[in-house]
Amino acid sequence: MRSTSITLRRPHRRSSLLVAACLLSLGGCATFSADGGFGPIEQSAKGRLSKDVSWARTDAERDKRDARVTELLAKPLSADDAVQVALLNNRGLQAAFHELGITEADVVQAGRLPNPGFSFARLRRGSEIEHERGIHFNLARLLTAPLVQQMESRRFAQTQATVTLQMLSLAVETRKAYINALAADESVRYLQQVKSAAEASAELARRMASVGNWNKLQQAREQGFYADAALNLARAERARVVARERLTRLMGLWGTQAQFQLPERLPDLPRDANDLPDIEQRAMAERLDVQAAKAGAEQLARNLGLTRATRFINVLEFGVVRNSSNELPTQRGYEVSLELPLFDWGGARVAKAEAIYMQAVDRAAETAVNARSQVREAYSAYRASHDIARHYRDEIVTLRTRIADENLLRYNGMLIGVFELLADARSQIASVNSYIEALRDFWLAQADLDMALIGPPSAMPSADTPRPQAGAAAH
Repeated sequence: MRSTSITLRRPHRRSSLLVAACLLSLGGCATFSADGGFGPIEQSAKGRLSKDVSWARTDAERDKRDARVTELLAKPLSADDAVQVALLNNRGLQAAFHELGITEADVVQAGRLPNPGFSFARLRRGSEIEHERGIHFNLARLLTAPLVQQMESRRFAQTQATVTLQMLSLAVETRKAYINALAADESVRYLQQVKSAAEASAELARRMASVGNWNKLQQAREQGFYADAALNLARAERARVVARERLTRLMGLWGTQAQFQLPERLPDLPRDANDLPDIEQRAMAERLDVQAAKAGAEQLARNLGLTRATRFINVLEFGVVRNSSNELPTQRGYEVSLELPLFDWGGARVAKAEAIYMQAVDRAAETAVNARSQVREAYSAYRASHDIARHYRDEIVTLRTRIADENLLRYNGMLIGVFELLADARSQIASVNSYIEALRDFWLAQADLDMALIGPPSAMPSADTPRPQAGAAAH
């Protein structure tokens, strides 16, 4: 549909120039912030994690970051050190920070007027030559600029919340990867002891059978124990490589940096689990995805209001016109172009905006429901894993140690043989390794609970996930 143009002429040139100068003065007011919107993310890292996070945009900042990472890697890594290295050195996180710069550029762009347009025409009518010159400004963009800038500002705030959640998620995932890597190291050491005990038992059985003191069935049984122990150790070593490489990727390390050292054992189990009766209320107040969903619904509500306000004004332009001819006096004035809503009254756009808004409302409600369920599930897993690990520590491992001590006394008194003593040693080591796995599961549940309080938790490992087991060598 063609736009209907109305041209009005005024005799004074000074007024048109004044209007153009005023419009031009409105542009170029929006500027970039000093930190690029990084401040809230930095504050979140300080407040929630007690860690530093940096957005390395210059060579000096990158050199400072590299020096800090080198300092942290010079000693055996603690869980907090691993998280700190990831926050400083993970390149995926650095790439996410640049999303702030992209979105802030949109905010600044929304606060600036589009460039004016200039038109020139040369018309011939017989011997008459007419020149037409015009400067045009988009008044619709001018009138809606404050609303558009508000929309972009809210989108920028949502981007800040999203990047903050990515940063916090990286911290939790790094902590979990650290726990898995440390537990894998410890399991390998204990399974090496199981293999050594099974190997000694198998060698003794071979010698006993060679002199006729044991039958083939007894020898085969001991050889089977040794074969199982060797297989479990191989699986554990493979799991250790996988766990360590995941931690290496999350920390963004390569080359000689990947040779970092870890402590020899997991942190001890806390005496008591934390009691969190108001965990759902905390999640509603602190979870970033809930806050982002609410902000998104509010933004769409404002967008709906903007759609209704501009449904009849689709094209509105203002122009300054100056026509000159070699036979007639010069014409000066201005023109306003307005699209007439003869066929499209904007009802479809409003209906679409309303549907999008109600969709956002329902998704925000779904986010809240999911958040409550996720924190309850994470808290239940946290309490259960603490109870299981404590049962292993206080009951099973203690009982196995007592049995081992009693059997050692009986062996010294020649009441049992060396095979019974070796089998008992395998069983004791296997129970200790099971406690390591239970302790690992507790610290993973602690990390998942921390994540559930700030955003959607990562997927928990399923119960049927294959893990290296030491029990097969202890039968």
